[in-house]
Amino acid sequence: MNDEFHLTPVDVRAQEFRRATWGYERPGVEDFRERVAQEMERLLRERMTLEERVQSLREQLKAFREREKALNDALVAAQQLRLETETAARKEAEITLREARAQADEIMLLARESEQDVRRDTEASQRHFVAYLTSFRALLERYLAEVDALESQRRDGSPPPTP
Repeated sequence: MNDEFHLTPVDVRAQEFRRATWGYERPGVEDFRERVAQEMERLLRERMTLEERVQSLREQLKAFREREKALNDALVAAQQLRLETETAARKEAEITLREARAQADEIMLLARESEQDVRRDTEASQRHFVAYLTSFRALLERYLAEVDALESQRRDGSPPPTP
């Protein structure tokens, strides 16, 4: 059983007291009852206003907590995304670096092969040039020998040989 005592301003105003000979003065009691009823009405209005305010603040608190949770979730998601992006970027950089190194190795190999080809071509050109010079020298020496022979015949007075 609920032993609470509920008193409303209407109860205070409607309360009747028995008349006693040596009791309290009726106007004083009536005035006090009216003031008590007014104070109760004011307190009840204030209580209702405060309860409404408390309810409003609870709703705001709930909304703020939901926002806080959403912000925390967004922060966690952003951190996870940052980590995933960094990991993906690192992997991409490693792949790019490996590809660049492979290309560099291939370019170096081709450059070495080209260098060897150029060296072989240079050596072949030098051998051909030496052979050409040797042949040209021999040709010049034959021509000089013929010129010498012609000069010697002219000095001796013999006619030049017919070719």
